[in-house]
Amino acid sequence: MSALRYAYGTNGLADLRLSDALPLLADLGYDGVGLTLDHMHLDPLAPDLARRTAEVAHALDRYGLTATVETGGRYVLDPRRKHGPSLLDPDADARAVRTGLLLKAVRVAADLGAHAVHCFSGTLPPGTAEHDAWPRLVDGVGAVLTACEAAGVPLAVEPEPGHLVGDLAGFHRLRAALGDPPLLGLTLDIGHCQCLEPSPPDACVRSAAPWLHHVQIEDMRRGVHEHLPFGEGEIDFPPVLEALRAAHYGGLVTVELPRDSHAGPERARTSIDFLRAAERAVPTGAAPTGAASTGAVPTGAVPTKGDGTAC
Repeated sequence: MSALRYAYGTNGLADLRLSDALPLLADLGYDGVGLTLDHMHLDPLAPDLARRTAEVAHALDRYGLTATVETGGRYVLDPRRKHGPSLLDPDADARAVRTGLLLKAVRVAADLGAHAVHCFSGTLPPGTAEHDAWPRLVDGVGAVLTACEAAGVPLAVEPEPGHLVGDLAGFHRLRAALGDPPLLGLTLDIGHCQCLEPSPPDACVRSAAPWLHHVQIEDMRRGVHEHLPFGEGEIDFPPVLEALRAAHYGGLVTVELPRDSHAGPERARTSIDFLRAAERAVPTGAAPTGAASTGAVPTGAVPTKGDGTAC
């Protein structure tokens, strides 16, 4: 099987200029970058966004990198509300602001030749019931998918602990509500699987394989939503990487350490060394593992930091 293609998320390189981050990642041997649209790198609100995007496209080509366009900038739309507004906001104008960001992301992704656009649902606004939030989410994602279809860019929805779409079951509910459109796929965060899914991460990969458009990876502990450098959590990585290879996943596997920018270059170096070593540790022809998960989070439980504060 071919080797996996690794990327590093720019939300973990916030102290670097993008013009410095891209050659760094290329020099370390990464295949791509998880490019979060935010003020410090590619600002989606910049009046000259098209020009800046063209410059980034040129740099990606120069360094031989592929991109996933990510939309999880904490305060990119509202300086007072983390990840606000969302597609769940009671105010239609506020929801339109988030939809506008996602539509820009689709255009940027098309111009960069990115392999997917990432998004998530958002948390339930205060006083909002789930039965009111779901139609808003379906309408918003549906509008973005229309743009994705026109641009030929897949949309990869990430289940985020504490969000309306918080797990794989939530993703499948959204997929069914939209009629299973072909360009709607999944961003599978391996740490989130360890955090709260009933199955172990390698089993999550196998069950989610038909919908994988993007993969994020980091270490994590059961029941605690905290993105950790590799080796500081509980995940057994060789079975996860073997499952991705067995699924013939050809997209990017993006290291997601959003709180480690203070040590970004070193984290990028040690992360790819760890992942390559873990991939080499997979026995040739290894059979998929199916070990039962331990320490299962009870149905309906919210893990520590499950409001998304770790991201």
